[in-house]
Amino acid sequence: MDYRWRYQDALGREVDGPDVRFGDQEEAEAWFSAAWPELADAGVAQVTLLRSESEVYGPMSLSPAE
Repeated sequence: MDYRWRYQDALGREVDGPDVRFGDQEEAEAWFSAAWPELADAGVAQVTLLRSESEVYGPMSLSPAE
């Protein structure tokens, strides 16, 4: 099974983002740790981690904690 990220705007609507697939959750999270600033700059407001089509967790905001 593969892992991927679902990208959404602030209203929860899906937006385009890198179509990257990962072999495991750790690899997906490591990629996200490095890529989230660029995703936020591109208009992604939140992400959800998917395993195949099942949600692992999320949505997770890319905005700084207040």
